[in-house]
Amino acid sequence: MKLTFFGAAHAVTGSCHCVECSGKKILVDCGLQQGRDERDNQALDFNAGYIDAVVVTHAHIDHSGRIPLLVKQGFEGNIYCTRLTGQLLSIMLRDSAHIQESDAQWQNQKGRRAGEEPVEPLYTVADAEAAIKHIVTCEYGTRLQVEDGVKIRFVDAGHLLGSASVEMWLTEGDETRKVVFSGDIGNRDQPIIRDPQYIKDADYVLTESTYGDRLHDMAQKPDYTADLAAIIDETLGKRGNVIIPSFAVGRTQELLYFIREMKEQGLVKSAPNFQVVVDSPLAGEATRIFSGDLHGYLDEEAILALKGGALFQFPGLTITESSAESRALNEDKTPRVIISASGMCDAGRIRHHLKHNLWRPECAVVFVGYQAEGSLGRRLLNGVTSVKLFGEEIAVRARIVNFHGLSSHADRDGLLRWIEHFTPQPRQVFVVHGEAEVADLYAATLRQRGLEAHAPNYEEVYDLLSNQMLAPGLPPEKKPATTPGASPAYQRLEEVGRKLMEVIAHNKGGTNKDLSKFADQLRALIEKWDR
Repeated sequence: MKLTFFGAAHAVTGSCHCVECSGKKILVDCGLQQGRDERDNQALDFNAGYIDAVVVTHAHIDHSGRIPLLVKQGFEGNIYCTRLTGQLLSIMLRDSAHIQESDAQWQNQKGRRAGEEPVEPLYTVADAEAAIKHIVTCEYGTRLQVEDGVKIRFVDAGHLLGSASVEMWLTEGDETRKVVFSGDIGNRDQPIIRDPQYIKDADYVLTESTYGDRLHDMAQKPDYTADLAAIIDETLGKRGNVIIPSFAVGRTQELLYFIREMKEQGLVKSAPNFQVVVDSPLAGEATRIFSGDLHGYLDEEAILALKGGALFQFPGLTITESSAESRALNEDKTPRVIISASGMCDAGRIRHHLKHNLWRPECAVVFVGYQAEGSLGRRLLNGVTSVKLFGEEIAVRARIVNFHGLSSHADRDGLLRWIEHFTPQPRQVFVVHGEAEVADLYAATLRQRGLEAHAPNYEEVYDLLSNQMLAPGLPPEKKPATTPGASPAYQRLEEVGRKLMEVIAHNKGGTNKDLSKFADQLRALIEKWDR
């Protein structure tokens, strides 16, 4: 009876854990590695044909995005998830496959001119379609036998409609162990979504740690509807557009929920019948799913709202499908709210809307989710005075707003609240799904509270019968001080790069004006040499 960590170990993305019991191998999640977590999405660390079943906590791509690759490489078993997660996977895996195909096509167009060998997409839309046929769904609270000696039950994790923590009972001979996989634990008091449900007993627990080192800025309980209405009212009153970069699944639907409320309450006085455009085909499909049968998934307030009609529909709402419709939005001078992907502004249609609106002081750009270090969204929040979009320098004169409180992840106290419901304490807690330093810090926090806890390494193997580590796995990669075989000139460049990071650290606490100027100078240098 073993547990192996194939992803989200000392990393935020790529969730993938393998349980072995009674001769069966079950994966819990099979997600894409993204950003700086990425090792090699092309290579699975196991033989796909030897996996008997997959259990998916929720539909986000960092938990599900390599499932089509698994099927492509020979997986033939069932994929278990909640009903709503199954519906979301049907659109998100297709969308991810389309992106894989488009990226490969773009690389090949570029590579042909350089005489390079063609590349294959990670997987195709056909692979995604094949994977979707393996999905088996059930409702929260149903105990399900997925293989001999392996039973599971989904518990609402409060992160996304359909998201779940997984209780798993493993039996080998006369021995049974219970393992709980947290999935992503949600924030409390979110609109639409129920608070995370707590689990009371387990031998072993895998817990996420995304915000294991910090608290959300919630000095006072926000009134999301009124606060957002005030921004929209002011901006439309100046004849400007409100641009909201948003993640297509989950966050966009929350925004539509708020906007429906503010329209019903007449909170936007300057333009009571204002137009709202969701400019994202994926968001449109997700919204249609979330407008279906949601019984068993909603919080009480949303259930009451549902009795009065659709949660996410209201007069003045348009969902665009085609690129032509998207482009037409920037030719029409009517002030409106535009919600578009991607959430961090690094891809998708949102970049076109930023190009046409960032330079206009009457407009507002409202961020409603986490902006990763290095993303365009983070740079805008940090106060840059200009950005380059599609080869053109664009001045930043629009109002930039960070809408606090809309986090779909529990913060440190929320994570502690969840783990402290286990009585008696688990034999071992594995801290996953967090940046390396954060995972280690949260594991230390748990140990200070008397729990046996550690952050496992990539490919670590643990024996669940004896409660012992069998293999320590690979520690987080550290980049070498210099690149082996590099020229002296290149090594000198690396040394200057390290010195630059020291200078950046020395400037922490400087004025926004000075830091923005410093960042803009570095960005100009990067764009000159990034070739």
